[in-house]
Amino acid sequence: MTAPAQTKPATRVSAWRPPLLRSLPLRLSVIAICFLWTLPTLGLLVTSVRDPILIAKSGWWTSLLSPFNPPDQWTLSNYQTVIASDGMGNAFINSLIVTVPSTVIPITIAAFAAYAFAWVPFRGRGILFTIVVGLLVVPIQMSLIPILQIYSAGNLYGTFLGIWLAHTGFGLPLAIFLLYNFMSQLPRDLFESAAIDGATHLQVFIRIVLPLSVPALGAFAIFQFLWVWNDLLVALVFLGPGAEVRVLPTALYQLIGSRGGSWHLLTAGAFITMVVPLLVFLVLQRAFVRGILAGSVKS
Repeated sequence: MTAPAQTKPATRVSAWRPPLLRSLPLRLSVIAICFLWTLPTLGLLVTSVRDPILIAKSGWWTSLLSPFNPPDQWTLSNYQTVIASDGMGNAFINSLIVTVPSTVIPITIAAFAAYAFAWVPFRGRGILFTIVVGLLVVPIQMSLIPILQIYSAGNLYGTFLGIWLAHTGFGLPLAIFLLYNFMSQLPRDLFESAAIDGATHLQVFIRIVLPLSVPALGAFAIFQFLWVWNDLLVALVFLGPGAEVRVLPTALYQLIGSRGGSWHLLTAGAFITMVVPLLVFLVLQRAFVRGILAGSVKS
């Protein structure tokens, strides 16, 4: 007698779908999020180049539906008025003067400090690093009044040097923490080989660590640049509202107070304030993402 043939259980074959259809919900979600995220910026830009009379009569989207009716609805006079009469041009230069050193100084100090915490053995290293990390949870508002008192006694209030030192102090804990996490993950063999060749810590830092840490340095530089550029609180406290030293956020804040109903000037001033962060993000977004992910995966 032969054994009865065994029948295989029926398997359910899933319907095949093209890759485009499988990712279609995700693509639609990304498109919808990008549209909603950029819609206010588009409205700000359109309003800033419209005629003031039309701004009071209709919404900005009507100009996109009929861009040439009336033919003279677009104008650059709003930007000319804001830059020339309201001091936004001088504030733009002051923002560059404040932001560039406030980015270079902390990242330079933090690079040396992160390397020391990661690879230079010295007494009290763990305690000092714990203190640095603990400073991350301290709100900057707690230190504004004590620092302002020190600045008033040392004639640093209202000076660019004072704002550089303030942004450096506020940005150092995060910079040291981020750079330490990256530098500590570098292969130990590199440092052992350099020590065998007789290289000093300074030579190792300049020739080995800095070239390998470019992604992390670039990511924090972008982050610090955007934070300082858009800062209002620190600039208003340590620089003051004076026309000689005020930066773009301060100038825009004063523009709101003096021209609360002039939407054509407010939108023009707001777009001048945000054009540099937009360019920095669009141009360097790949470098920012690579720097954020650098050191997250050990090889």
